Amino acid sequence: MILCFSTGTFGPGGRMEMPLLKAPRKRQVTAIIILLLLWEAGGATLKYSVLEERDSGSFVANLAKDLGLGLGELAARGARILSKGNKQHLQLEQKSGNLLLKEKLDREELCGDTDPCILHFQVLLKNPLQFIQGELQLRDVNDHAPEFLEQEIPLKIPESSHPGTAFPLKIAQDLDVGSNTVQNYTISTNAHFHLITRNHSDGRKYPELVLDKALDREEQPELRLTLTALDGGSPPRAGTSRVLIVVLDINDNAPEFDQPLYEVQVSENSPIGSLVVTVSARDLDAGTHGELSYSFFQSSNQVIQVFEINSVTGEIRLKRMLDFEEIQSYSMEIEASDGGGLSGKCTVAIEVMDVNDNAPELTTSLLTSEIPENTPDTVVAVFEISDPDSGDNGKMMCFIQDHLPFLLKLTLENFYTLVTEGALDREHQAEYNITITVTDMGTPRMKTQHNITVLVSDVNDNAPAFTQTSYSLFIPENNSPALHMGSLSATDRDAGANAQVTYSLLQPQDPSLPLDSLVSINADNGHLFALRALDFEALQAFEFLVGATDHGSPALSSQALVRVQVLDANDNAPFVLYPLQNGSAPCTELVPRAAEPGYLVSKVVAVDSDSGQNAWLSYQLLKATEPGLFSVWAHNGEVRTARLLSERDAAKHRLLLLVKDNGEPPLSASVTLHVLLVDGFSQPYLPLPEVAAAAAQTDPLTVYLVIALASVSSLFLFSVLAFIAVRLCRRSRAGLVGGCSVPESHFPGHLVDVSGTGTLSQSYQYEICLTRGSGSKEFKFLNPVVPYLPPQGTREEMEESASFRNHLVFN
Repeated sequence: MILCFSTGTFGPGGRMEMPLLKAPRKRQVTAIIILLLLWEAGGATLKYSVLEERDSGSFVANLAKDLGLGLGELAARGARILSKGNKQHLQLEQKSGNLLLKEKLDREELCGDTDPCILHFQVLLKNPLQFIQGELQLRDVNDHAPEFLEQEIPLKIPESSHPGTAFPLKIAQDLDVGSNTVQNYTISTNAHFHLITRNHSDGRKYPELVLDKALDREEQPELRLTLTALDGGSPPRAGTSRVLIVVLDINDNAPEFDQPLYEVQVSENSPIGSLVVTVSARDLDAGTHGELSYSFFQSSNQVIQVFEINSVTGEIRLKRMLDFEEIQSYSMEIEASDGGGLSGKCTVAIEVMDVNDNAPELTTSLLTSEIPENTPDTVVAVFEISDPDSGDNGKMMCFIQDHLPFLLKLTLENFYTLVTEGALDREHQAEYNITITVTDMGTPRMKTQHNITVLVSDVNDNAPAFTQTSYSLFIPENNSPALHMGSLSATDRDAGANAQVTYSLLQPQDPSLPLDSLVSINADNGHLFALRALDFEALQAFEFLVGATDHGSPALSSQALVRVQVLDANDNAPFVLYPLQNGSAPCTELVPRAAEPGYLVSKVVAVDSDSGQNAWLSYQLLKATEPGLFSVWAHNGEVRTARLLSERDAAKHRLLLLVKDNGEPPLSASVTLHVLLVDGFSQPYLPLPEVAAAAAQTDPLTVYLVIALASVSSLFLFSVLAFIAVRLCRRSRAGLVGGCSVPESHFPGHLVDVSGTGTLSQSYQYEICLTRGSGSKEFKFLNPVVPYLPPQGTREEMEESASFRNHLVFN
């Protein structure tokens, strides 16, 4: 709770006198420093005077000139005129700097009998904060004439009165002050009296009638005179009343009061009809000359309106409620008159005692309902507190709730400013409800509360923040254009336009990446779209940055990394590398009829340009001339014999093989393989009719090359066989076996390796195949094959022959 005690007053010399504030030392020092600075800046009091009853808008002074400010500086600094309470008497013309009357002012209404009539005001300069005291003296104009309360004033004078005796008369009332109030009294011309104007102790003038010539009741029992009251205005105003003088018989004794002065104290909350005081007088005469009557003498309107007197008993009672804040004391004269025309007078002084019957008042002069964040020491409100009570009843303290980032600072007498304590953060708290409590020190204490709602306006101090620093998107290839790839989201803790986010693609780090043709982003919601179909085989992954920029001033932005992984789709069918399938006649594999089950006939070699499981290949035999004779291994594509071959099996076989990948849906390719069963490789190979027809159509150069190769091969075979015959001495048969070899193409070892050593197994049997359109330079080798012959001869010869055959085959 922040406490501020408002008991400061301005002492002699214009110096502010302040009691010690019961607040933390740090805040005391801060408040004192600020007060000293403000007092030095605005210590001079502006004093102006103006006649009452001037029209609204009348010129008072040029405030800008008096403050030494330029014409536009008043508006730039947010100058305002503050007055006590909610009543504004002055207005400031910002452009010209002129101080004008806001309304017609009546001095008598505003100040009553108080002279001079001073209206206090303050000049508030907001930027920077500065207070300047001001006074406007409202000068009186003679707009009221003197007025007697009674149209006829009775006066009883004994005929025994001696010349020179003075008789005071009742006074006239004039609401004006100074020279415009009653200055003189006159009496109509007569033979017995003249009039003297005298002064009361309070400055009021009253008439006194002086007897010039003795009265004779038998000659003239009564006289009627005209009393005139004149004020000092120009021209003067006057008021009249008739004076009825009654001449009485001799009356020896005048009434006398018990005491010439009665002093009493009356509480302001006394009810109507309460007894204030009882005055008492006595008269030594008897009869009617001893009967007394009490009345007010030369009393003001204020007295007559508030009090009443019992003419018989002398009791003075309240006729209306007292108000200490309006009038603190009353003074009146009481006259006691006997039946013989003699009278006596006394004075009654009544002091009104203050009670704590007024709660403190808070008047807001400046209120800023919305303040920007991040702005320390911002003035939120300027207000004045007041309590018309006196003493402790008029001492006040004000405070706000604890734990709020605001301070109350005393700037001038009873003027406070509510300022921010440091910078506010709208994102932490956007609204504050502040209750200013003003309590007096009376008994019982009375308080007033004023609620202020302060909104913290947004400043663009937060950049947009993505929900993730990086995003990973997985997009299948062959996507349709305008595919929604994903969404990015960034939030901004600010409000309004400062929180509106626009998304954009930033220049990729790789300048060769055509990002603008690959991806687009919706600037409003961060949705990412593919502009064209992606191809995994061409682009597997790419990265780019997305920026999020708010609409504040200045704009703030942030970035997020987007990683796009293209997922492979099964869009490529397997491609068979071997056996060749290029439109030429299919190659034929040679298999001896004596081959055991599981004999490796051939191996299908295929590749798939997809990746992952889309590139996993499996093989199967779709169709065969004789089902059950051959089988294919599903995982490596090896074609093997499934059982023993017999003479009943056909010599020519056609196998239709299927190569299938593991994609979804799976893609496949088929290949045709021809197998020719031969008996021990002893019979010369005869090409198939279609092969012969294809060979006949080949280029002559190719034929010559084949013949040359066949001749060389034949010579080599004959040499080998001769060597075998010499060594074995038991071999007389030799046969030339023609085969079909693989093309002298350069296949990667990992594609044609069937045995794990990087080359085709030597047990393969090949046929020379010339493809259509292959050109004269394409040909295939005829690889030598050593058939398996039943062993003959001794055991030693058989072992030697086997050793030589193994050496020939594997080396």
